Amino acid sequence: MLLSKKNKVLIILAILGMILLAFIGGQAYAKYITEVKGEGMAEVATWSFKVNGGKEQIQEINLLSTCDNNTLVDNKIAPGTSGSFNIIVDGTGSDVGIKYNINFNDTETKPTNLKFKYENVEYDSLNEMQDGISGIIGAKDENKVITIPIEWIWEYETGENSELIATNDAIDTTEAQNIQNYAFNVSVTGTQVEPQ
Repeated sequence: MLLSKKNKVLIILAILGMILLAFIGGQAYAKYITEVKGEGMAEVATWSFKVNGGKEQIQEINLLSTCDNNTLVDNKIAPGTSGSFNIIVDGTGSDVGIKYNINFNDTETKPTNLKFKYENVEYDSLNEMQDGISGIIGAKDENKVITIPIEWIWEYETGENSELIATNDAIDTTEAQNIQNYAFNVSVTGTQVEPQ
């Protein structure tokens, strides 16, 4: 059986059409496979926050252990004693900024005339001081270790005149008999600063 010239042309066109269709279909399939194999990657920022060298965020500060030994009276804090302690906030290794808040708890038994000092500003209480010592460690800061030095002093005599000195001496005497040591808790929390 001989094919007519017209049938031969149709068969050749059909074959070329199938080849063209296979080529186009193959390209679409290859593109689809490439897209499926493509991978996206997003690195998660590292978080690191330590207080005084440890991950524990609540620590007790005992003034007896922070006292200048030259001012101790019979191994007790009393009027005329002083000392200092540091709170060290460490964001080393963190890729994000950290807002740190410092709160003092269990501060009720503080001797009335005992004062705290930070950056040459004197405070009557730890709670009064805590807002001034909170801050931010920037994501791009080179030094991510913040040392907060706090001094304390229980003056031997307080008051502007003899009457106030006598009143404060009586308060100091009573409190020195009842408070042999003064300890409180410091709580430091760190939260991520929202990226700008």
